[in-house]
Amino acid sequence: MQTLILPFLILFPMACGGIGYIIGNKKEEIRDYFLWIVTAMVLASTLLLRGEYKFLAEGFSALSISLQWGGLHSVLAVMTAFVWLVIMVVSKTYLKEHQNKNRYYFFIMMTLGAVMGVFLSADLYTTFLFFEIMSFTSYILIIHTNTKENFYAAYTYLAFAVIGGLVTLTGIFLLYDITGTLVFSELKEALVTLENKNMAYATGILILFGFAAKAGMFLVHTWLIEAYTQAPTTVTAILSCILSKTGIYGILILGGILFLHDETWGMTLVYFGIFTLLCGGILAIYSIDLKKILACSSMSQIGFILVGIGMQGVLGEHNVLAVEGSILHMVNHTIVKLILFLTAGILFLNTKSLNLNDIKGYGRGKPFLMSVFLMGALGVMGIPLWNGYISKTLIHESIVEKILLLEQAGKSTVEMQTIEYLFLIGGGFTVAYMTKIFVAVFVEKPKQKQYCKKYINGILKAVLGFCAILPSLFGIFPHLIQDNIAKLSRGFVYGQPSEHTIEYFSWINLKGAVISLAIGSIIYIVWIRMILMKKTKEGSVYIDKWPNQWNIQKQIYEPIVLQLLPFLGALTARVIGSVTEGFIVFCQITIFNNKTGKVIPKEDAYFSVYTQAGKRIFKDNLSKSLAFFGAGFAFAMLYILG
Repeated sequence: MQTLILPFLILFPMACGGIGYIIGNKKEEIRDYFLWIVTAMVLASTLLLRGEYKFLAEGFSALSISLQWGGLHSVLAVMTAFVWLVIMVVSKTYLKEHQNKNRYYFFIMMTLGAVMGVFLSADLYTTFLFFEIMSFTSYILIIHTNTKENFYAAYTYLAFAVIGGLVTLTGIFLLYDITGTLVFSELKEALVTLENKNMAYATGILILFGFAAKAGMFLVHTWLIEAYTQAPTTVTAILSCILSKTGIYGILILGGILFLHDETWGMTLVYFGIFTLLCGGILAIYSIDLKKILACSSMSQIGFILVGIGMQGVLGEHNVLAVEGSILHMVNHTIVKLILFLTAGILFLNTKSLNLNDIKGYGRGKPFLMSVFLMGALGVMGIPLWNGYISKTLIHESIVEKILLLEQAGKSTVEMQTIEYLFLIGGGFTVAYMTKIFVAVFVEKPKQKQYCKKYINGILKAVLGFCAILPSLFGIFPHLIQDNIAKLSRGFVYGQPSEHTIEYFSWINLKGAVISLAIGSIIYIVWIRMILMKKTKEGSVYIDKWPNQWNIQKQIYEPIVLQLLPFLGALTARVIGSVTEGFIVFCQITIFNNKTGKVIPKEDAYFSVYTQAGKRIFKDNLSKSLAFFGAGFAFAMLYILG
């Protein structure tokens, strides 16, 4: 009977979402409390379940739905349930003035079930199935406010989700073809005996694409900034805290199972991780919108996790520091971003703006709000005695360990030392942009003389107060809390136990944090205060100097998808149509003795995707086309498997 708890964790919130929708049509307040109880029951179930369990639903197409409890699965399930309960409780306050609340609650519960399905999956087929369900349900959440900017962000998210999903699905089918299995516990041995390593790499890259897009990895990150900024605060918190981790979960499967101890694959992830953390950090420094800064910060922190996953392959069997660091940073990032985004939501509720120049000084004289924000900020900055310091230190020391191994082997250390320097600089970026937010909101003089004193209700205050305790609790007692989380999780990627107890607060480990803190202080004083601010009669003003032509999405991706591909598609259709018409003319002249051979083709509008009464057909229908194409392709694949 205990194994039935696994499908229960998936289906129960989905079913209750439908019940909540019915209740909400009559009594919204009862719906809210009902769904609070449902999410509390889900959290209680994850906390009470002990041991390791498996659930197999055979006969679903040619493959099975395979679920597993224990290790990393259980850690991620508990983390998800906790975040969801917090979000459900605070949604009543954050969405008080919003429309379409019934739709929001239905799809947020559907998304909870789908995320549970991803994290409990024991094979890639199950992972992908719930991953795609999650993508479509979360799309409705992003589009919640129905503004023009909101629609653009949601369409961008959907485009990356569908295209990424299709590419990943192609890779999964190729993997099944060359290994004969998609089960995590069997893939390791199947790939060890594989002779054609290049085919494995090609398959891995295809699978990586969809997961990397969801995680927000560099080059497929552009949706993240748009969606995080435009979505409601509660949805943004879910995107950053949980949905990005589903992408990381997939990347962990690749790096820790498919390509276990593979240095080539590991170094590729390390490079992408470095680019991601630096790009996110630089964008955050330049931004003047609070949610955009936190969105870019999420991208940067994902970069740190990617470096850790990459170092698992680079270090091979000596990868315990990288394994524990990358897994713990997933957990730590979730905690701190939950705090930071909810704090940003409070600012927006009271000021109706997130521009630093508009909310400047709002936090002055509000010690509770300042303390809560500071707990999250110090955690994400990696300051000693806060949670982020532990996980960042482990990842950093894994790089240092590789340098020492190279020195012992008499090999060049230039590449890894460069990576270490860039890693520490990325940490400095985090210090700089979080300092920028803190000084702007809590130190500088406010734009307005008075703000409403009652800025937060009792429920929100209790929830935020509890969450704010966690970063310091995790940081002060790392051996009691974080080491046990790592111990429970590392088996997922075949991590070995550490040979000795790590002295987190020894100087050799503190040194990295001190260096990043010094770099961040210099960047804040020289770069932000002197270059990215200007003095006016009303005081200092934050300015956004990021060049518009450096927008990858608008300068590269959109021209390709909305101009080049439609042109090539229309050209191909016209060529095929012309060849067909030519063949008909030939047949009429030679066979049917029609001397003119005149053929009147259908109107050219049928071959065009450019204009119709001045309206771009392809652009306006891109998301719908992708959605239908993706759904059709997925159903076709399920039919083939069946």
